Amino acid sequence: MTGRALLDAEAERLRRAPFTYGDVGSTRTGTLPDGYGHLQRSTVVGSGTARFERAAQAVLGWDMHRRAGLRVRPSDEQVVQDAVAVVRVGVGRLGLDAPVRVVYVIDEAQRQGFAYGTLPGHPESGEEAFVVEQHEDGTVTFAITAFSRPATLLARLGGPVGRAVQSRVTDRYLRAV
Repeated sequence: MTGRALLDAEAERLRRAPFTYGDVGSTRTGTLPDGYGHLQRSTVVGSGTARFERAAQAVLGWDMHRRAGLRVRPSDEQVVQDAVAVVRVGVGRLGLDAPVRVVYVIDEAQRQGFAYGTLPGHPESGEEAFVVEQHEDGTVTFAITAFSRPATLLARLGGPVGRAVQSRVTDRYLRAV
């Protein structure tokens, strides 16, 4: 489910679009804003430098999304600052496009990852961070931190169904890495 890359015009339009929430970058600080649903999950994905590098590449190469069963149309094949993407959730006519823009990238020796924020047209409003870390004992963990709330009428009407879908996709991300 790779999907085609975004056309230059599409990518530029998304880069100019405003975020649909005001707390841009809050997943970096760890203090998630009030008024949103919060999600924080992590798992151990292995041990050692080779495992850390593979996990980081899965996250930074959009493979985590693809392995979780989503279609991704990114502006850049590797996640970079201000990259944009349209992530498609669902199948066929039942699918929803979810435009996002990278808010920040983490590029440290023992920590790699990024966060993206929602853009107009995304059914939710908020931010999601994906971070792979190699700890001193060699253990490699993958953490997801997010805050969001419904942004469209359909998402608001979906209520608990939307939260269940987000939880299920998060579980898929954790398994994909």
